[in-house]
Amino acid sequence: MSGHIVSIDRIACDGFGTCAQLLPERVILDEWGYPIIDPTPVNGTERQHAKRAVNACPRLALRLEKAPHEAPAARPAAARGAGRR
Repeated sequence: MSGHIVSIDRIACDGFGTCAQLLPERVILDEWGYPIIDPTPVNGTERQHAKRAVNACPRLALRLEKAPHEAPAARPAAARGAGRR
């Protein structure tokens, strides 16, 4: 699936919680106030909300990155012709 993912620099984050306020459908806070982010890609309107949360982060710890492309599944050895002579 294409799109973007929201990621966090855990070292930079100070747990202000702005991301959870602006993007509650993707970010929840743990018991210490630090974000736990849904790793599934964001698209469309949700991407605009994610951009707003990234731009509002006071520590610049939140990022919106291109989602990695999934590699095609490996074919079983039998399908590759293994064992042929």
